[in-house]
Amino acid sequence: MKYQSTRSLHTASDTEAVLQGIAPDGGLYIDPSIGAWPFDWKGCLEKDSFGMAEQILSALLPGFDDMRGLVEKAYRGKFDTDELTPLVSAGGLHYLELYHGPTSAFKDVALSMLPQLVTAAKKQIKDPTKTLILTATSGDTGKAALEGFHDVEGTKIVVFYPDGGVSPVQRAQMVSQKGANVSVCAVRGNFDDCQRGVKEAFAAIREQKLTEGRGVELSSANSINIGRLAPQVTYYFIAYAKLVKEGCISVGDAVDYCVPTGNFGDILAGYYAKLLGLPVGKLICASNSNNVLTDFLKTGVYDARRPFYRTTSPSMDILVSSNLERLLYLAYNGDTKAVAECMKDLSENGSYKVSDDALAYIQNSFKAGCAGEDEVSRTIEKVWKEDHYLIDPHTAVAVKVAAEYKTDAPVVVLSTASPYKFPAAVLGAIGGDLSGTEFDQMRRLSEVTGTAIPKNLAALDSAEELHKDIINREEILDYVISRFE
Repeated sequence: MKYQSTRSLHTASDTEAVLQGIAPDGGLYIDPSIGAWPFDWKGCLEKDSFGMAEQILSALLPGFDDMRGLVEKAYRGKFDTDELTPLVSAGGLHYLELYHGPTSAFKDVALSMLPQLVTAAKKQIKDPTKTLILTATSGDTGKAALEGFHDVEGTKIVVFYPDGGVSPVQRAQMVSQKGANVSVCAVRGNFDDCQRGVKEAFAAIREQKLTEGRGVELSSANSINIGRLAPQVTYYFIAYAKLVKEGCISVGDAVDYCVPTGNFGDILAGYYAKLLGLPVGKLICASNSNNVLTDFLKTGVYDARRPFYRTTSPSMDILVSSNLERLLYLAYNGDTKAVAECMKDLSENGSYKVSDDALAYIQNSFKAGCAGEDEVSRTIEKVWKEDHYLIDPHTAVAVKVAAEYKTDAPVVVLSTASPYKFPAAVLGAIGGDLSGTEFDQMRRLSEVTGTAIPKNLAALDSAEELHKDIINREEILDYVISRFE
């Protein structure tokens, strides 16, 4: 299968696309024919979670050998359930719990798989170079990527996170990461500064050919990498199959999915599922106070020139949503010049506007809404008191927005993180005592609610801080180069 850049006619095989992460022209790799080839989506629903992952990934990345073996290495014994992402019903909604992996966040589903894809691709094309993974994180991607890639042969990983822009629990997860091949660095600024700095580093290193003769090549663990995005398609099928099994729907009935969204990868995976044939109704994009996506999906104008807010849902504190570029490519029917022009306008002017036809294409499948901080807190309290179900702030954003678009179709809310990753926000919302550190609050949340702290989070307050670097965005390139050896 040939993947193509969203910004030009440059192509690469699926193995090359995974290894490169981002195309040389700065575009994202996409299969131009996705949705045009047959996929047995009904047969897929009859399989277990591992079987679904194998079938979906084999379809999206057919150039990889032994996909079943890669799936087994990625998931077997690493999640607390072989379902991977259980579906729990409460208060008229269906919560797809995406946080049962090693770091208690939805990124685990993809970032347990990506290292397997990277190492397999290197072996298949007999690539002797070391792969340096560059990752910008707004909170959860960083730890999930570190967990997936630490001490993986033939790789190094560098994670950049916004200084003061992640929760204490998220920060502790990253800075305590062990591994001879890992580096973690704070950046003075917000996530967009981190993401822009990483993209600029990619561009500068490739344009100036700074890796030549160094035995290293760059890749990414962000959802700009198709190897990160593809595994996320699986849990939309898992949720649908569970609804069928429980008698909530019949095969063929439409299901709406409400997704708390920052970089647009998680919800785009739902659209990929729809293109593969899954009866996805509406994909409801739920934003926090950084509601650039809400405005775009309603008006067709993407304008990042707005105040940036630090919220209790930091993984969504993003103003430049990279994965939206793949949807633009599809909305413009593969017109790479139109996509490139939009991305140029965004880079140079901070905004762009899509055509009326492109907006109509997008609005046919996507709805959008947002939730402010007070609404998030009230939603956490309401769901706990009325349904006795504990949710984190990101999930609360989705619950609030889902209520605005309730139809006759069942609604699956993607619950993207354990509430214990944000104990201050959750405990405060349900009226708990907020004294002490966030780790004290974590233990108190467990006592008050009678729910268990995930094992991987329980001992974080005593974990040694191994990574203490702090830099400015302009220093990211030099920091990356220093990690070549």
